[in-house]
Amino acid sequence: MADELRLESHPTLNRPVLVTAFRGWNDGGQGASLAAQHLVTTWDAEKFADIDPEGFFDFQATRPRVTLVDGLTRHIDWPENVFFHASPGGERDVVLLVGTEPNVRWRTFTELVVDLAQDLGIDLIVSLGALLADVPHTRPAPVTGAGSDPELVERLGLQASRYEGPTGIVGVLHDACRQAGIPSVSFWAAVPHYVSLAPSPRAALALCDRLTALLAMPIDVAELEAMVEGYTSHVTEAVSSDEDAVAYVDELEQRADLIEEEDVPSGESIAAELTRFLREREEGDSPPDAAREQ
Repeated sequence: MADELRLESHPTLNRPVLVTAFRGWNDGGQGASLAAQHLVTTWDAEKFADIDPEGFFDFQATRPRVTLVDGLTRHIDWPENVFFHASPGGERDVVLLVGTEPNVRWRTFTELVVDLAQDLGIDLIVSLGALLADVPHTRPAPVTGAGSDPELVERLGLQASRYEGPTGIVGVLHDACRQAGIPSVSFWAAVPHYVSLAPSPRAALALCDRLTALLAMPIDVAELEAMVEGYTSHVTEAVSSDEDAVAYVDELEQRADLIEEEDVPSGESIAAELTRFLREREEGDSPPDAAREQ
Protein backbone atom coordinates (compact mmCIF):
# COMPACT_ATOMS: atom_id res chain seq x y z
CA MET A 1 0.00 0.00 0.00
CA ALA A 2 2.89 2.35 0.76
CA ASP A 3 3.96 2.16 -2.89
CA GLU A 4 0.59 3.56 -3.97
CA LEU A 5 1.53 6.90 -2.42
CA ARG A 6 4.28 8.18 -4.69
CA LEU A 7 6.29 10.69 -2.68
CA GLU A 8 8.71 12.79 -4.75
CA SER A 9 9.89 14.91 -1.81
CA HIS A 10 9.08 15.51 1.85
CA PRO A 11 8.52 19.26 2.31
CA THR A 12 9.22 20.97 5.62
CA LEU A 13 6.03 22.86 6.49
CA ASN A 14 4.90 25.33 9.14
CA ARG A 15 1.66 24.25 10.87
CA PRO A 16 0.18 23.06 7.56
CA VAL A 17 -3.50 22.75 6.75
CA LEU A 18 -4.70 20.29 4.09
CA VAL A 19 -7.27 21.52 1.56
CA THR A 20 -8.91 18.90 -0.67
CA ALA A 21 -11.17 18.95 -3.73
CA PHE A 22 -12.32 16.00 -5.82
CA ARG A 23 -13.91 15.99 -9.26
CA GLY A 24 -17.01 13.87 -9.65
CA TRP A 25 -19.99 13.36 -7.35
CA ASN A 26 -18.79 16.01 -4.86
CA ASP A 27 -18.18 18.67 -7.51
CA GLY A 28 -21.40 20.14 -8.89
CA GLY A 29 -20.67 22.60 -11.68
CA GLN A 30 -16.97 21.86 -11.11
CA GLY A 31 -17.04 24.56 -8.42
CA ALA A 32 -14.73 22.79 -5.98
CA SER A 33 -12.14 21.59 -8.50
CA LEU A 34 -12.09 25.02 -10.16
CA ALA A 35 -11.42 26.65 -6.77
CA ALA A 36 -8.66 24.18 -5.92
CA GLN A 37 -6.93 24.56 -9.26
CA HIS A 38 -7.11 28.33 -8.84
CA LEU A 39 -5.34 27.96 -5.48
CA VAL A 40 -2.60 25.82 -7.04
CA THR A 41 -1.99 28.46 -9.71
CA THR A 42 -2.36 31.56 -7.53
CA TRP A 43 -0.15 30.25 -4.74
CA ASP A 44 2.50 28.80 -7.12
CA ALA A 45 2.02 25.47 -5.40
CA GLU A 46 4.58 22.74 -6.07
CA LYS A 47 3.74 19.09 -6.59
CA PHE A 48 5.43 16.74 -4.15
CA ALA A 49 3.35 13.54 -4.24
CA ASP A 50 0.51 11.71 -5.94
CA ILE A 51 -1.50 8.52 -5.58
CA ASP A 52 -1.06 5.78 -8.17
CA PRO A 53 -4.45 5.49 -9.91
CA GLU A 54 -4.03 1.82 -10.83
CA GLY A 55 -5.57 0.41 -7.66
CA PHE A 56 -8.33 2.98 -7.15
CA PHE A 57 -10.05 3.42 -10.51
CA ASP A 58 -12.19 1.29 -12.78
CA PHE A 59 -10.83 2.57 -16.06
CA GLN A 60 -14.01 1.51 -17.87
CA ALA A 61 -15.96 3.89 -15.62
CA THR A 62 -13.35 6.65 -15.32
CA ARG A 63 -11.47 6.37 -18.56
CA PRO A 64 -8.01 7.81 -19.19
CA ARG A 65 -7.84 10.34 -22.01
CA VAL A 66 -5.59 10.45 -25.05
CA THR A 67 -4.04 13.79 -25.96
CA LEU A 68 -1.65 14.83 -28.69
CA VAL A 69 1.68 16.46 -27.89
CA ASP A 70 2.84 18.86 -30.63
CA GLY A 71 0.07 17.41 -32.77
CA LEU A 72 2.00 14.16 -33.24
CA THR A 73 2.78 12.12 -30.12
CA ARG A 74 -0.11 10.39 -28.38
CA HIS A 75 -0.07 10.78 -24.59
CA ILE A 76 -2.27 9.02 -22.01
CA ASP A 77 -3.63 11.22 -19.19
CA TRP A 78 -4.61 9.00 -16.26
CA PRO A 79 -7.02 10.03 -13.49
CA GLU A 80 -4.97 11.92 -10.90
CA ASN A 81 -4.91 12.68 -7.20
CA VAL A 82 -2.00 15.05 -6.68
CA PHE A 83 -0.55 16.70 -3.57
CA PHE A 84 0.91 20.21 -3.75
CA HIS A 85 2.45 22.41 -1.07
CA ALA A 86 2.43 26.20 -0.88
CA SER A 87 3.35 29.06 1.42
CA PRO A 88 0.70 31.70 0.67
CA GLY A 89 1.58 33.98 3.57
CA GLY A 90 0.36 34.20 7.11
CA GLU A 91 1.29 31.79 9.87
CA ARG A 92 0.49 28.50 8.10
CA ASP A 93 1.56 26.55 5.05
CA VAL A 94 -0.95 24.72 2.89
CA VAL A 95 -1.06 21.27 1.34
CA LEU A 96 -3.51 20.90 -1.55
CA LEU A 97 -4.96 17.57 -2.67
CA VAL A 98 -6.58 18.02 -6.08
CA GLY A 99 -7.95 15.03 -7.92
CA THR A 100 -10.80 12.77 -8.93
CA GLU A 101 -13.07 10.73 -6.70
CA PRO A 102 -11.81 7.11 -6.89
CA ASN A 103 -14.08 4.27 -7.96
CA VAL A 104 -12.91 1.59 -5.51
CA ARG A 105 -11.03 0.97 -2.24
CA TRP A 106 -12.17 4.19 -0.60
CA ARG A 107 -11.06 3.14 2.89
CA THR A 108 -7.55 2.41 1.66
CA PHE A 109 -7.48 5.67 -0.30
CA THR A 110 -8.51 7.76 2.71
CA GLU A 111 -6.03 5.88 4.89
CA LEU A 112 -3.25 6.98 2.53
CA VAL A 113 -4.42 10.60 2.77
CA VAL A 114 -4.74 10.55 6.57
CA ASP A 115 -1.39 8.82 7.05
CA LEU A 116 0.33 11.45 4.92
CA ALA A 117 -1.48 14.22 6.80
CA GLN A 118 -0.22 12.86 10.11
CA ASP A 119 3.31 12.47 8.73
CA LEU A 120 3.31 16.12 7.60
CA GLY A 121 1.99 17.38 10.94
CA ILE A 122 -1.33 18.61 9.52
CA ASP A 123 -3.75 19.63 12.28
CA LEU A 124 -6.74 20.66 10.17
CA ILE A 125 -8.28 19.26 6.98
CA VAL A 126 -10.66 21.40 4.90
CA SER A 127 -12.61 19.85 2.03
CA LEU A 128 -14.21 21.88 -0.75
CA GLY A 129 -17.38 20.67 -2.43
CA ALA A 130 -20.16 21.94 -4.64
CA LEU A 131 -23.76 20.79 -4.88
CA LEU A 132 -26.72 21.52 -7.15
CA ALA A 133 -29.43 23.63 -5.53
CA ASP A 134 -32.29 26.07 -6.14
CA VAL A 135 -30.12 29.18 -6.35
CA PRO A 136 -29.88 31.85 -9.06
CA HIS A 137 -26.82 32.30 -11.25
CA THR A 138 -26.97 36.08 -10.71
CA ARG A 139 -26.22 36.07 -6.98
CA PRO A 140 -23.17 35.04 -4.92
CA ALA A 141 -23.13 31.30 -4.32
CA PRO A 142 -24.23 30.39 -0.78
CA VAL A 143 -21.73 28.29 1.17
CA THR A 144 -22.61 25.93 4.01
CA GLY A 145 -20.06 24.57 6.43
CA ALA A 146 -19.91 21.47 8.60
CA GLY A 147 -17.31 19.97 10.90
CA SER A 148 -16.50 16.51 12.22
CA ASP A 149 -15.09 17.70 15.56
CA PRO A 150 -17.90 18.71 17.96
CA GLU A 151 -15.76 21.37 19.65
CA LEU A 152 -14.71 22.84 16.30
CA VAL A 153 -18.33 22.87 15.14
CA GLU A 154 -19.35 24.84 18.21
CA ARG A 155 -16.45 27.28 18.16
CA LEU A 156 -16.73 28.17 14.46
CA GLY A 157 -20.50 28.37 14.41
CA LEU A 158 -20.69 25.59 11.83
CA GLN A 159 -23.07 22.67 11.95
CA ALA A 160 -22.79 18.97 12.55
CA SER A 161 -23.99 17.24 9.42
CA ARG A 162 -27.41 15.60 9.80
CA TYR A 163 -27.40 14.21 6.27
CA GLU A 164 -28.35 10.55 5.86
CA GLY A 165 -28.02 8.80 2.53
CA PRO A 166 -25.42 8.09 -0.17
CA THR A 167 -22.11 9.81 0.35
CA GLY A 168 -18.97 10.51 -1.63
CA ILE A 169 -15.26 10.36 -0.95
CA VAL A 170 -15.54 13.63 1.02
CA GLY A 171 -17.83 11.99 3.58
CA VAL A 172 -15.56 8.97 3.88
CA LEU A 173 -12.49 11.17 4.29
CA HIS A 174 -14.09 13.19 7.08
CA ASP A 175 -15.05 9.99 8.88
CA ALA A 176 -11.42 8.82 8.61
CA CYS A 177 -10.30 12.19 10.02
CA ARG A 178 -12.67 11.78 12.96
CA GLN A 179 -11.30 8.31 13.71
CA ALA A 180 -7.72 9.61 13.47
CA GLY A 181 -8.46 12.58 15.73
CA ILE A 182 -7.75 15.21 13.05
CA PRO A 183 -10.24 18.15 13.08
CA SER A 184 -11.89 18.64 9.71
CA VAL A 185 -14.18 21.18 8.08
CA SER A 186 -16.28 20.78 4.95
CA PHE A 187 -17.44 23.74 2.82
CA TRP A 188 -20.11 23.28 0.15
CA ALA A 189 -21.00 25.93 -2.42
CA ALA A 190 -24.43 25.88 -4.06
CA VAL A 191 -24.58 25.75 -7.87
CA PRO A 192 -27.73 26.51 -9.94
CA HIS A 193 -29.19 23.16 -10.90
CA TYR A 194 -30.44 24.54 -14.22
CA VAL A 195 -26.88 25.21 -15.40
CA SER A 196 -25.11 22.22 -13.86
CA LEU A 197 -22.89 21.35 -16.83
CA ALA A 198 -21.12 24.70 -17.07
CA PRO A 199 -18.14 25.31 -14.74
CA SER A 200 -19.27 27.67 -11.98
CA PRO A 201 -16.77 30.44 -11.17
CA ARG A 202 -19.33 31.80 -8.68
CA ALA A 203 -19.05 28.63 -6.62
CA ALA A 204 -15.26 28.65 -6.87
CA LEU A 205 -15.13 32.30 -5.82
CA ALA A 206 -17.42 31.70 -2.85
CA LEU A 207 -15.28 28.76 -1.67
CA CYS A 208 -12.08 30.80 -1.96
CA ASP A 209 -13.69 33.66 -0.01
CA ARG A 210 -14.76 31.30 2.76
CA LEU A 211 -11.31 29.72 2.86
CA THR A 212 -9.73 33.17 3.16
CA ALA A 213 -11.99 33.97 6.09
CA LEU A 214 -11.32 30.65 7.79
CA LEU A 215 -7.54 30.57 7.44
CA ALA A 216 -6.73 34.29 7.21
CA MET A 217 -4.67 33.63 4.09
CA PRO A 218 -4.52 35.93 1.05
CA ILE A 219 -6.10 34.61 -2.16
CA ASP A 220 -6.03 36.69 -5.34
CA VAL A 221 -9.48 36.13 -6.83
CA ALA A 222 -9.34 38.74 -9.62
CA GLU A 223 -9.33 36.06 -12.30
CA LEU A 224 -12.35 34.31 -10.79
CA GLU A 225 -14.20 37.61 -10.51
CA ALA A 226 -13.60 38.24 -14.21
CA MET A 227 -14.87 34.76 -15.01
CA VAL A 228 -18.02 35.43 -12.97
CA GLU A 229 -18.92 38.37 -15.20
CA GLY A 230 -18.71 36.30 -18.35
CA TYR A 231 -20.51 33.34 -16.75
CA THR A 232 -23.40 35.51 -15.57
CA SER A 233 -23.75 37.21 -18.95
CA HIS A 234 -23.74 33.96 -20.93
CA VAL A 235 -26.20 32.15 -18.67
CA THR A 236 -28.54 35.16 -18.59
CA GLU A 237 -28.50 35.27 -22.38
CA ALA A 238 -29.31 31.57 -22.60
CA VAL A 239 -32.13 31.80 -20.05
CA SER A 240 -33.70 34.89 -21.67
CA SER A 241 -35.05 32.89 -24.59
CA ASP A 242 -37.49 31.01 -22.33
CA GLU A 243 -40.18 33.00 -20.46
CA ASP A 244 -40.73 30.25 -17.88
CA ALA A 245 -37.00 30.08 -17.17
CA VAL A 246 -36.84 33.87 -16.77
CA ALA A 247 -39.74 33.78 -14.30
CA TYR A 248 -38.11 30.93 -12.38
CA VAL A 249 -34.78 32.74 -12.08
CA ASP A 250 -36.61 35.88 -10.95
CA GLU A 251 -38.28 33.87 -8.19
CA LEU A 252 -34.94 32.44 -7.08
CA GLU A 253 -33.47 35.95 -6.99
CA GLN A 254 -36.28 37.15 -4.73
CA ARG A 255 -35.67 34.25 -2.35
CA ALA A 256 -31.93 34.94 -2.29
CA ASP A 257 -32.48 38.63 -1.57
CA LEU A 258 -34.48 37.77 1.55
CA ILE A 259 -31.45 36.21 3.23
CA GLU A 260 -30.17 38.45 6.01
CA GLU A 261 -26.45 39.17 5.82
CA GLU A 262 -26.17 39.20 9.57
CA ASP A 263 -27.09 35.51 9.66
CA VAL A 264 -23.70 34.71 8.14
CA PRO A 265 -20.68 34.75 10.52
CA SER A 266 -18.09 37.37 9.61
CA GLY A 267 -14.71 36.31 8.27
CA GLU A 268 -12.99 37.94 11.23
CA SER A 269 -15.00 35.96 13.77
CA ILE A 270 -14.39 32.66 11.96
CA ALA A 271 -10.64 33.28 11.71
CA ALA A 272 -10.39 34.34 15.36
CA GLU A 273 -12.25 31.28 16.57
CA LEU A 274 -10.12 28.95 14.45
CA THR A 275 -6.90 30.49 15.81
CA ARG A 276 -8.12 30.05 19.38
CA PHE A 277 -9.23 26.47 18.75
CA LEU A 278 -5.86 25.45 17.31
CA ARG A 279 -3.92 27.23 20.07
CA GLU A 280 -5.91 25.48 22.79
CA ARG A 281 -5.53 22.17 20.97
CA GLU A 282 -1.74 22.62 20.92
CA GLU A 283 -1.76 23.43 24.64
CA GLY A 284 -3.81 20.31 25.28
CA ASP A 285 -1.11 18.23 23.56
CA SER A 286 1.59 19.59 25.92
CA PRO A 287 3.34 17.24 28.40
CA PRO A 288 1.35 16.76 31.66
CA ASP A 289 3.68 18.83 33.82
CA ALA A 290 3.67 21.77 31.42
CA ALA A 291 -0.11 21.58 31.13
CA ARG A 292 -0.51 21.81 34.91
CA GLU A 293 1.82 24.79 35.03
CA GLN A 294 -0.30 26.63 32.49
